[in-house]
Amino acid sequence: MISFVLLLCLLLIATVTDVTQHKVYNWLTYPGIVAGIALNSFGFGVITIGSVLERLLQSLAGFGACGFIMLVCFVFFNMGGGDVKLIAMIGAFLGLENGIQAILWTFVLGAILGLVLLIWQIGFLRIVSKCVQHLVIIARARSWVPLTDKERAPLKRGLFLAPSGFAAVCVVAKDCLLNSM
Repeated sequence: MISFVLLLCLLLIATVTDVTQHKVYNWLTYPGIVAGIALNSFGFGVITIGSVLERLLQSLAGFGACGFIMLVCFVFFNMGGGDVKLIAMIGAFLGLENGIQAILWTFVLGAILGLVLLIWQIGFLRIVSKCVQHLVIIARARSWVPLTDKERAPLKRGLFLAPSGFAAVCVVAKDCLLNSM
């Protein structure tokens, strides 16, 4: 329980800095990673079954797997470096299985949030209209026609993964707490 409360506090701070300043700071993630590994290793974390070494390895596996997945996203998909460390921190707290589950929830919730923001800023009817216009162009050309830079501009908005990660950890935490009772 201590581990979840600390993780949620760290994610709440990350959410505020991500939304207001578009940054997730190292002064938050690095100590969070160490705290997640330490709390799990000494039995105060999410991972409570097994010896100290087993819990340490499980926490390190969550940190490594989540960090690696996000590193791939950083290299190939223009993800922010703070997001990589944030998700690695979540993996250090939650372990391998729950960390991967949290990543999946983070991406799903982040996509939903991004879509909601896109609809809010551009408008649903305008998006549908532009899609139909582009499909007509493709049908006339009888082949794929790439979007112009001007057409792509609304799609190049930054996503906030910290709020999505916060919500994802709440979902995973609910499942973990229900399973442990």
